[in-house]
Amino acid sequence: MSGHPPPKRKEIYKYSAPWTLYSMNWSVRPDKRFRLAVGSFVEEYNNKVQIVQLDEDTSEFVVRSTFDHPYPTTKIMWIPDSKGIYPDLLATSGDYLRVWQQGADGDTRMACLLNNNKNSDFCAPLTSFDWNEVEPNLIGTSSIDTTCTIWGLETGQMLGRVNVVSGHVKTQLIAHDKEVFDIAFSRAGGGRDMFASVGADGSVRMFDLRHLEHSTIIYEDPGHTPLLRLAWNKQDPSYLATVAMDACEVIILDVRVPCTPVARLNNHRACVNGIAWAPHSSVHICTAGDDHQALIWDVQQMPRAIEDPILAYTAAEGEINQIQWGATQPDWIAICYNKCLEILRV
Repeated sequence: MSGHPPPKRKEIYKYSAPWTLYSMNWSVRPDKRFRLAVGSFVEEYNNKVQIVQLDEDTSEFVVRSTFDHPYPTTKIMWIPDSKGIYPDLLATSGDYLRVWQQGADGDTRMACLLNNNKNSDFCAPLTSFDWNEVEPNLIGTSSIDTTCTIWGLETGQMLGRVNVVSGHVKTQLIAHDKEVFDIAFSRAGGGRDMFASVGADGSVRMFDLRHLEHSTIIYEDPGHTPLLRLAWNKQDPSYLATVAMDACEVIILDVRVPCTPVARLNNHRACVNGIAWAPHSSVHICTAGDDHQALIWDVQQMPRAIEDPILAYTAAEGEINQIQWGATQPDWIAICYNKCLEILRV
């Protein structure tokens, strides 16, 4: 044992991929610190997903696995299983919803492909999905065909080295009048049944799995501009954030006061591409956009106007198209721009 102090943690770690990156997500397993999945954005059929992990001794990212994916992934998400009870699963959306299993040997196998257009070869692309944190056997997908589908996932016994994973449609509903662009379950308050969606009709709609015959319109964009992104506050089920197409501002809504934004975050100088609430605080949210900026805001003054972010980071080389706040590593935010993934200590 030498008397050297442990290496001081840097504030920024960077990974350069072989292709432009778009989708990205932090793993939440406690035994896989600093592990992320990233998806390529190549405008052709053949795309890739990589699993990368920071080697804390060398301070370099190591590629743990690379696998083929048809079309770019519209979203990637690890199973929200912070206790490590379930198999080590990763889901991706594109033409279909696919669930992948990480093998102990480091390789990645497709565990199942979920398609609810059984009677036709046509598939309506999936724009997004969300994995229910309270009930990891539920996944909701959103599609350009105006529907949302809630899938039930079964993870069976081990067969050889791989778990048997299967899924079935629990319910499919017409959620909007036009394409649905994002779906998100409410995580806070222990609820597993509430979810919301946004779409090309410019509305935010809220649903309850127990009463799917009706939905609540939480907000409608005054100009019916499509709403692209949706994010629930992780600690307070009353708040969610959304962003419209080509908009430089993020709108924060209080579901108890429908139709009137409770705050507008409008310091970005180009369109916003990503929003992420803090995993550990109900009053912090991060936004990122084409102005190369990632901004962290303190919104506890709502409904008083929020003037300025409390922290700003500039990615000198590119427009930030993705931002994710580490659920089990809340000191770290990850961003993607061009071919780069960066994790930033906040």
